[in-house]
Amino acid sequence: MIKQLLKNQHTRRYLKDYLIIILGDTLLAYAVVAFFQPHNMVTGGVTGLAVVIADYSARLGWEVPMWLTVLTFNIPLFIIGGFVLKGESIIKSAFGALFLSVAFYFVPYFPVPANDIMLSTIFGGVVAGVGVGLVLRALATTGGSTLAGAILHNTLFKHISVAKIIFVLDALIVIIGWVVFGPMAAMYAIASIYIATKVTEVVLEGMHFAKAAFIISDKSEVIADHVTANLGRGATELKGRGMYTKQNKNVLICVVNSKEMIILKQLVSEIDAAAFVIVADVREVLGEGFKPHM
Repeated sequence: MIKQLLKNQHTRRYLKDYLIIILGDTLLAYAVVAFFQPHNMVTGGVTGLAVVIADYSARLGWEVPMWLTVLTFNIPLFIIGGFVLKGESIIKSAFGALFLSVAFYFVPYFPVPANDIMLSTIFGGVVAGVGVGLVLRALATTGGSTLAGAILHNTLFKHISVAKIIFVLDALIVIIGWVVFGPMAAMYAIASIYIATKVTEVVLEGMHFAKAAFIISDKSEVIADHVTANLGRGATELKGRGMYTKQNKNVLICVVNSKEMIILKQLVSEIDAAAFVIVADVREVLGEGFKPHM
């Protein structure tokens, strides 16, 4: 019974990841087709090359569709990656790259917003950031420069981090866009890349913001009791040692939301005005009283 339950949970999680990848790929493809390509914004990766190739081929009389460019570049990368990289993530990434080509095939039939380059920069960055974040959250990639960076790191440049290699590859593609379409389009593309990066971080790290308070006080037990009684929150006590006084100290850790932090600081001040309080931003909290575990 337990084995069957675990198997069902694994299957549901497996299907959920692939549905997330499909949604993320669709959003990324839509961002490129609806927001970036109409304004010649090259935002790096294979999708950026697809914008350049589509424009040049159209000038020659036959436009190479972006889905074909994405597929053509990703197939050899995944063949190489299959020998170099291992694990379930490479399978998910292969699916992500394949479906991205499919998404580029059908998203042109979606409605395109108003033709405004500033709005396209902002909303394109947001939509692309959500799409990439969803794919990464499912422990996959869309291939392209991300996969190329991993391959180069594992074969030729082991002394250079994957992140730096990906940055160089994407920067080169943005420079190509600068040369082909001019500095104005490139500057808007860079702004959109920045927006997309920030949105991706939010998707990966979560939007369930909270505050963590580290309270150093000789009255830690009294403070903990009042926190439980007045806020309905728990607190964890750690043992510390003040290196200036050389005395042992109790350190309370309490995670609350932003509104509760005001009450918490008032409680601490009323109980021990000499307490030392450190307040830190928390991006995501999993557990009782906050977001449940996935």
